[in-house]
Amino acid sequence: MGEQVRAVIGLGANVGDAPGTIARAIHALGALPGATVVAVSRLYATVPVGVTDQPEFCNAVALVDLPAGPDPEAGAVALLVALKGIERRFGRRRRGRWGPREIDLDLEAYGTHAVAVPRPPRGMSTRSAVAGGALLIVPHESARQRLFVLAPWADVAPDQEPPGWDETVVQARDRRARAEPADAVRAIGRWDADTGEWAPDGPGPGPGRARP
Repeated sequence: MGEQVRAVIGLGANVGDAPGTIARAIHALGALPGATVVAVSRLYATVPVGVTDQPEFCNAVALVDLPAGPDPEAGAVALLVALKGIERRFGRRRRGRWGPREIDLDLEAYGTHAVAVPRPPRGMSTRSAVAGGALLIVPHESARQRLFVLAPWADVAPDQEPPGWDETVVQARDRRARAEPADAVRAIGRWDADTGEWAPDGPGPGPGRARP
């Protein structure tokens, strides 16, 4: 096996069967060429940000090991294109910023690399495709301020300190949690790696780990 890189993928949805859609998206991540889903966070119900007149979101984070590209920029762009392809296959529709999502897949981190490169056309979100060109910036430029990303990320990689950060993921989560209402993010499920589905959150294993 060649060189691998570990990507942090944020998943979110609030249209239709959001937990089921996120579960299917996790399986789609594992089906990418050479990819292995090594850990999945708990499933969280999160209060909408920006546009509040819409259903709660479900959010999770997956750690995915993939073949490294020829360089970090090329590898991150190739993964971005794959993520946007999954979104399109899952029926994501064009809507305004912060609006409802059939599925949203964000590249939160790509190994230990900091990346800032133009997005190719196939790597555009539906909104960016209308607004014009945009950069792929990794680590995700908004992740440190998003509790709905930090809470699940801290489940699977609490001690990770992404490049450019001056704190670990769990420290960032705790900082944001102090600034938000107690019910802004609530764990509602855990990933069962044996069934590949969500189970009710409760006593027992938290984040789902792939079987050895």
